[in-house]
Amino acid sequence: MTMPHHALDITLTRPLTPAELQRATRTMPLAANHDATHLLALVPAKTLEKALNRLRRQTGGLLPIDVITTHYPDADGKILLNVAFPPATHADLQAAANSAGQPLRIFLQLALQQALARRADEEAERLDRAVQNLLAHTTAPHLLAALGRTLTRTPGATPC
Repeated sequence: MTMPHHALDITLTRPLTPAELQRATRTMPLAANHDATHLLALVPAKTLEKALNRLRRQTGGLLPIDVITTHYPDADGKILLNVAFPPATHADLQAAANSAGQPLRIFLQLALQQALARRADEEAERLDRAVQNLLAHTTAPHLLAALGRTLTRTPGATPC
């Protein structure tokens, strides 16, 4: 039976030098983006969690890793994260999770979900205010026509 391969993204804390990238690619095949701040790896492992841990073990000392994520969402539509916290930060997070009566993994998952929901709400409110400001100076049909023109001229924009 062949081992499944998992596509993982590595976000770096700084761009790699050519020598660092070459040294890391001797450990495992890696693809770098144009400025060497993100890498992509295909890691053989039975599970995503094992692939994340294997990648961190094999490249952790060679690369200034910020976070490792799965490239594709899992069956539940979630992107898995692998973050290595400094010992003091880990201890503080563990204490907070203990105070909340939750395992650290669940505590971090809920905190991240809440932060992302807050961010989405803030962005929606910002856009609502911007649209209201625009509508104060034009009509809805004119604004909609302008938005349509802009979206059709913007490379990479996906029309609704």
